[in-house]
Amino acid sequence: MRILRTPADRFADIPDYPFAENWIEIDLGEGYSARQHYVDEGDKSAPPVFLFHGEPSWSFLYRKMIPILVEAGFRVLAPDLIGFGKSDKPDDPEFFTYERHVDWLKQWRSAVEPRPAALFVQDWGGLLGLRMLAHDPDLFTCVVASNTFLPAGGTPSAAFLAWREFARSSPEFRIGALLDRATATERSEAEIAAYDAPFPDEPSKAAARAFPSLVPVEDGMPGVEENKKAWPSLAAYEGPFLTLFGEDDPITKGSEKFLIERIAGARDIEHRTLPNCGHFCQEDQPEELAAGLIAMARKAGHLG
Repeated sequence: MRILRTPADRFADIPDYPFAENWIEIDLGEGYSARQHYVDEGDKSAPPVFLFHGEPSWSFLYRKMIPILVEAGFRVLAPDLIGFGKSDKPDDPEFFTYERHVDWLKQWRSAVEPRPAALFVQDWGGLLGLRMLAHDPDLFTCVVASNTFLPAGGTPSAAFLAWREFARSSPEFRIGALLDRATATERSEAEIAAYDAPFPDEPSKAAARAFPSLVPVEDGMPGVEENKKAWPSLAAYEGPFLTLFGEDDPITKGSEKFLIERIAGARDIEHRTLPNCGHFCQEDQPEELAAGLIAMARKAGHLG
């Protein structure tokens, strides 16, 4: 297996992404290590907030939210998951597992900002972040979840099965075009190119190809038992927990009810479904998402 590093010049013309680069070395296991990139904006002593992206995006997805959150008084931290964005990319799809991604993100968090933090999760950011929340609920002051869930087996939808097979076997896997199709608002050519930038060739897409097959949506899959064990702790979480799902997302629409009904902190919260909002909600409704996160942080006493 090779650990690929995306050439820096791939990111030379990224629009609306003026953020300084930050790096940390992650132990991947089996004798491998990788350099992980993350955004770190705002006063380092300010209350932290984590923004976790999913499949197949990267921290560029949060470029519209980050300035709003910094202005509100946060230290904003947005990592690129291993295999995505500016982070290094193992080129073997079989190397990626749900458990490894949880471990790698925990490594990042422990080294970069171990203080209690507010959390925003979307897509795979939720599969990772909600598991972390269940393991260490005292380390998260509040949560906003959008277009995500914590699956523990069951029967997957036809739409998800089609997406999983497409990611696994499609001869063409154009990341920028995928992002464009999964938003309710049209992306510019420069924005589409920005989502393509981390993936200069097929080997660099190993994580993006693998992720849909790692979602534990069927009984017996790896991750099912671990998520079943996580759910009691997640359900008992009492910090403010807000769901803001997109009404135009065909994959996760309706999943918010399982979070709202089961998580203690979701009670007595005004949850909303956002209009004109697709799966990649950060592109379509960044101001609404940032406002919800600010409100939850203030409700939790995390932000003045």
